[in-house]
Amino acid sequence: MIARKYLYLIALAREKHFGRAAEACHVSASTLSAAIRDIEAELGVTIVERGQQFSGLTPEGERVLACARQIAAQAEGLRQELAQLQDSLSGRLRLGVIPTGLTAVATLTAAFARRHPHVDIEVRSMSTQQILAGLDSFELDGGVAYLESATPNHTALPLWRENHVLITPVDGPLEGRDWVTWQEAAHIPLCLLTANMHNRQTIDSVFASIGQRPRPSLETDSVISLLAHVEAGHWSSIVPRAVLERIGTPPGIRLLELREPLVEWATGLLVLDRQTRSPMVVALRAEAALLADA
Repeated sequence: MIARKYLYLIALAREKHFGRAAEACHVSASTLSAAIRDIEAELGVTIVERGQQFSGLTPEGERVLACARQIAAQAEGLRQELAQLQDSLSGRLRLGVIPTGLTAVATLTAAFARRHPHVDIEVRSMSTQQILAGLDSFELDGGVAYLESATPNHTALPLWRENHVLITPVDGPLEGRDWVTWQEAAHIPLCLLTANMHNRQTIDSVFASIGQRPRPSLETDSVISLLAHVEAGHWSSIVPRAVLERIGTPPGIRLLELREPLVEWATGLLVLDRQTRSPMVVALRAEAALLADA
């Protein structure tokens, strides 16, 4: 189907380290290095930048890598098709999810698992750019992100719409309030996701639309960390309501509606736009469509 040495190349590009790549492939570093040299001899080009440590692929190496990834994806798709002929989809579903979607996505993965019990599911917390890159390199089957993130290389299927809420300590200065304006939220101590996260960028855009630019005194790339810091009593934060719908509001935290303006975002399933999709991706999109129609 695909020579093992090309799988070693894919692992090397992913791990960016000969030792880690060899460990991931369950071979010795010398075996992996020999396989890379064999590819170079076979194709007559240098594919790895030479140095004391792995420093990247040559332009020729990047082209070989792209081809290897496509062949590996096709081989996995064929394996899934053969499994389906025996009435059982099997393999591994690889799903990248933005941090704010990690709790809500359980609705999709649980439904998928019930319908396809022989599939193992891997859910990775990733930024939007990491998800798009993972789809393009065939390292992900699907991604859950804001629909506006989709590029011409991807197709998007809506999953849910959500608004953002302010979470604040129960005994904080907003005690007794049921809602606050975005203007008020701009002037309280905030902890938010880091500026490279898409969710943070959407929050910043709302503040910018009302002429505000709050400076959060704590930033993190983890929603769980946001919840912990709000519960500690010093900060408030802004998160999608869907984050709390699945796990509930932690003790010590109150949820307040955000108004003026009332804004809403659509989150959906992104997959690579291809004429032929693997059975795994087809099954994932089918389950997402049922969830969207529910």
